[in-house]
Amino acid sequence: MNIALVTGSGGLIGSEAVSFFADKFDLIIGIDNNMRQYFFGPEASTQWNQDRLASDFATYEHHTADIREVSQLEPIFQKYGTDIKLVLHTAAQPSHDWAAREPFTDFGVNAVGTLNMLEMTRLHAPQAVFVFTSTNKVYGDNPNFLPLIETETRWEIDTNHPYYKNGIDEYMSLDHTKHSVFGASKVAADIMVQEYGRYFGMNTGVFRGGCLTGPNHSGAQLHGFLSYLMKCAITGTQYTIFGYKGKQVRDNIHSWDLVNMFWHFYQNPRPGEVYNAGGGRYANCSMLEAMALCEEISGNKMNYQYSETNRSGDHIWYISDLSRFKEHYPTWDWTYDLRSTMTQIHDSMIERLAVTQ
Repeated sequence: MNIALVTGSGGLIGSEAVSFFADKFDLIIGIDNNMRQYFFGPEASTQWNQDRLASDFATYEHHTADIREVSQLEPIFQKYGTDIKLVLHTAAQPSHDWAAREPFTDFGVNAVGTLNMLEMTRLHAPQAVFVFTSTNKVYGDNPNFLPLIETETRWEIDTNHPYYKNGIDEYMSLDHTKHSVFGASKVAADIMVQEYGRYFGMNTGVFRGGCLTGPNHSGAQLHGFLSYLMKCAITGTQYTIFGYKGKQVRDNIHSWDLVNMFWHFYQNPRPGEVYNAGGGRYANCSMLEAMALCEEISGNKMNYQYSETNRSGDHIWYISDLSRFKEHYPTWDWTYDLRSTMTQIHDSMIERLAVTQ
């Protein structure tokens, strides 16, 4: 039997993976205890997504387990053992702001939980491909010291800089920088996943995501940039821009495109490898540009306020360079540009809001 195990299966990337892999594996095991609701409140609950997966996919088997507890993970790994061919670890505490409130919880989920998943895989399914969704926040605020230029709607890097053409590559330093508590816990996990590949020879891969997005995101104010922005556009909820004049730039990758990267890696894994994963120059926007697109798609005027206080460790300009991945996996490319992604988010959210009203 070929089994894929997905942590955070009710979340954006986890649920996309369940859908993507449903016809590629005999069984998809999902692990998710809806901690996103604990992090961000009822509006961020992933229960609706878990229910959807259970209804839509006969090959999906759900487990409400806490990745911080080996005692809850080990029975799953013992039961299926070497039939587990892919471990996709997407579960995380994803917010800068929230991490500072409860550092023990943040580190427990992001760092300890990742170590638990690695060790369970090593002991029970050592030949499995282990894919980890890391983050560009492992680079801390080093990107903020690049030579940036302010334009009318965004910050942009100097055209003479090597990063201008394709964005930031995997060789940007992780040291001598402020990460935020969240960024630091993800660094710990990121390095450990690499080490299990290099030291133990496991088929591990690290994907440092930019802004991950798509129609199945349970966006909240502290996490889920485009999803929450569109929700505010539809409902009239006031949105807060935190610092940098709203000109901070993010690249955005659709969840399907990211999971397709995982699929390419699974078919030809490179142990201990690290890849930046985002929209690159293909799909990126500033906060102001994203708001304008939300208004255009929704037909509503945004209700927003501005705060001079930026989030600690936040990036002013970040665009991912995917050249390394595309060199290793030349048949992969983006499918969804920014407009098509935002339209999907809008249409899905309208449908979900109609159901709850």
